[in-house]
Amino acid sequence: MPASSETTATLPSDVDLHARPAATFVRAAMGYDADVTIVAGDREADAKSLLSVLGLGAKAGTTVALRAAGPDAAAAVDGLAELLAGLVETPA
Repeated sequence: MPASSETTATLPSDVDLHARPAATFVRAAMGYDADVTIVAGDREADAKSLLSVLGLGAKAGTTVALRAAGPDAAAAVDGLAELLAGLVETPA
């Protein structure tokens, strides 16, 4: 059975998980040898799929759950939670 891990993270109060932040998140998720899921409210998404993550519609201040299974599960949820908490809005 592969290792699994779960944690939560809260988006900064000034950052929605829209195109640029979502792309940054997905690129980071792809770097882990784990199946990663992000959950916002009643919606769940594959963290390695940009369209799926955008479909969450996660707004600033939203607390999301991160779940991972695989060899890098613990590193994935820790790293991605840290990334989400540290996101900053970038100008267009």
